[in-house]
Amino acid sequence: MISDKALSTSGNYRKFYIENGIKYSHEIDPRTGYTSRNTLLSATIIADECAMADGIATACMVMGKEEAINFINKNPQFSAYFVFSDENGNFQTWMSPVLKDEISETGNE
Repeated sequence: MISDKALSTSGNYRKFYIENGIKYSHEIDPRTGYTSRNTLLSATIIADECAMADGIATACMVMGKEEAINFINKNPQFSAYFVFSDENGNFQTWMSPVLKDEISETGNE
């Protein structure tokens, strides 16, 4: 149960298009001005305020899995749950250490 915190999820598993076999998400990477292209499918963030959770979730989606994990590990005030695709296109998950202590993950439905 979450108490006195805010939760926000950002994802690209529903808002995207495919052109010439390439998947383009709806998130724009401000570093390039183009859509972000990475394996991160969903970022759920728990923070003190909803606007911060929403902003961090979207930023993580743009960063991609590795950069987002590094960011969360360096900022333990945020808890995170990421869904990403592996090299074979299978869904995988990553949970921040702080969140692991607070919840348990059940089977992959």
